[in-house]
Amino acid sequence: MAARGGFSSKLGFIAAAAGSAVGLGNIWQFPYVAGQNGGAAFLLIYVAWIFLIGLPVMVGEIAVGRRTLANPYGAYKELGGKSWAFVGLFGIICGVMILSFYNVVAGWAFGYFIQVSFGDILKEPDFAGYFNNYVADYSDNLLFSISFMILTAFIVYKGVQKGIEGTSKVLMPTLFVILILIIIYGLTLPNAMDGVNFYLIPNFDLINGATIYSALGQAFFSLSLGMGALITYGSYIGRQDNIISSATMVTIADTMVAFLAGLMIFPLVFSQGQSPSEGPGLVFVALMGVFQTMDPIMARFVGGGFFLLLSFAALTSTISLLEVPVAFLVDEKKISRGKAVALMAIVVFALGLPSMLGFGATEFFTDFMFYEGITKSFMDVVQDIFFVVSLPLGGFLLSIFVATRWKRHNMSEEISHGNNRYIGSIVEKFFNTMITFVCPVVLGVMFVLTMLQKFFGIEVF
Repeated sequence: MAARGGFSSKLGFIAAAAGSAVGLGNIWQFPYVAGQNGGAAFLLIYVAWIFLIGLPVMVGEIAVGRRTLANPYGAYKELGGKSWAFVGLFGIICGVMILSFYNVVAGWAFGYFIQVSFGDILKEPDFAGYFNNYVADYSDNLLFSISFMILTAFIVYKGVQKGIEGTSKVLMPTLFVILILIIIYGLTLPNAMDGVNFYLIPNFDLINGATIYSALGQAFFSLSLGMGALITYGSYIGRQDNIISSATMVTIADTMVAFLAGLMIFPLVFSQGQSPSEGPGLVFVALMGVFQTMDPIMARFVGGGFFLLLSFAALTSTISLLEVPVAFLVDEKKISRGKAVALMAIVVFALGLPSMLGFGATEFFTDFMFYEGITKSFMDVVQDIFFVVSLPLGGFLLSIFVATRWKRHNMSEEISHGNNRYIGSIVEKFFNTMITFVCPVVLGVMFVLTMLQKFFGIEVF
């Protein structure tokens, strides 16, 4: 433990793990997915999935990490032998590939922060056209993505306490402050309450299979599960820490950020009569139209603050995504942290170049052959394979591993360590039942449905 480093306190772990979970998925993706699926009705189902499926899997990942004090590969190998080690390696590879395109999108967010705060972007007549041209021009994207990767690498290089924990303790409170300030401003705008009503008053007639499925996907993805990040962070916490209370607090913090993101965006959108179901362009296109209607000084403050918030959320996630392969190299290959960080930062950035070039810069990566007759941008292909499809598979395999290989009693012993009141309690029974019986079924079905949709073009809902 001493050689690997560790979090200095329970608060440090919660800040770092919440930072890992909180990311672009909460502030960029959650509002537009909620907008496309009925607002409040989606929100209720999302919260239910978070605590029924997401929290038990999170507890399982943290428990595996603390039990072994190892990276995902080493953890699965120690508890399950070489036949299970591939699951940990699979998670590490997924994290690396996710970081490769995540860093590109983080660069977009940081670039928009610069443009909105100090440039002339708010004078643009066509924000959709501007965004398309912006992502196609790799010159600025290259600079911002390099800067973001260097900053991420520097923080990870500083180590668990001084780098990851110290940065998370600053970024997470700052993120909440910016969110709340923009919410307060948004609620003062005309028609803002229409957005609040859409977001908080459920219309149960809007609930269908697609809503339930989308809410499950958003809940699982927003917690950064299935790729070993929380196994790695779990390996840095002390034996005396309460895993269940820590995981619950991380889950609550992550859910609060997603909830507040919706409460921030929908009043802004409705105040200008924009559609809440705009899709991925809600942030980079529709919201820009909202900012444009504000007083110029206020637009720079609110718009710049929003994209700074998006950048901070991205940074807390890129840190955890980079730490996973770095921990693997340090633990398994005995490479120094400095060399491991430099190597992985270069590899990840290089892997992200095709994603950066896949929005008009080159035809090959823009219309990339996914499978016969289907082309997508290279980023969409990577996202479909290593994020949308692979993470539910990772969560499914974690659940199967705990249930059949590590066994329920070992997980109970780990989560009860130093907290004997959990032994035989309803809390212990809940987590063991969910991760043994419910999570494998739900995540297995989710994986199959996602495969049918993404790889075979079968629209299930």
